[in-house]
Amino acid sequence: MKRPDMLARIVVANQAEARFYDAAGPRSRLRDAGRLANPEARLHDRDLKSDRPGRVFTSAASGSGRRGAVAHHATGGERQPRKQVAIVFARKIATELIAAKRNGQFDRLVLIVAPSFLGVLRKALPKSLQSDVAAAVAKDLQDPCADEVRAHIPQQAFQTLR
Repeated sequence: MKRPDMLARIVVANQAEARFYDAAGPRSRLRDAGRLANPEARLHDRDLKSDRPGRVFTSAASGSGRRGAVAHHATGGERQPRKQVAIVFARKIATELIAAKRNGQFDRLVLIVAPSFLGVLRKALPKSLQSDVAAAVAKDLQDPCADEVRAHIPQQAFQTLR
């Protein structure tokens, strides 16, 4: 089977799932190219994390002249479990795309990604793939049909890359 001149890999993703489609043009039939699931994205923070952050004691002299541990507080609560799960999933998507690009399965990328996940995914893509991104659409498509995906692909996605 002869490969079309320009093949676009369309990535439709949010933090819980990524679907991949291939298209040769704006009106061409979308061909299913795979799917990745991230079941952890649907869990609550309390289910992702085993316990509270560690505690430390601050030693300081009090006004009454007492010494010792007079205060204690939590440490390291800045790492949000849901954000970490999203970063790991974005890297998994990037790894999948790197392998597909290496195998010559596409020439350009179209990202249709939930707004809250688009920046995370962009950061996970290596520079070699970032230059292949022809269009990025911040849209969360839940269980989309082919026509719905096609409706969100910008026309410039199939124009010649510079």
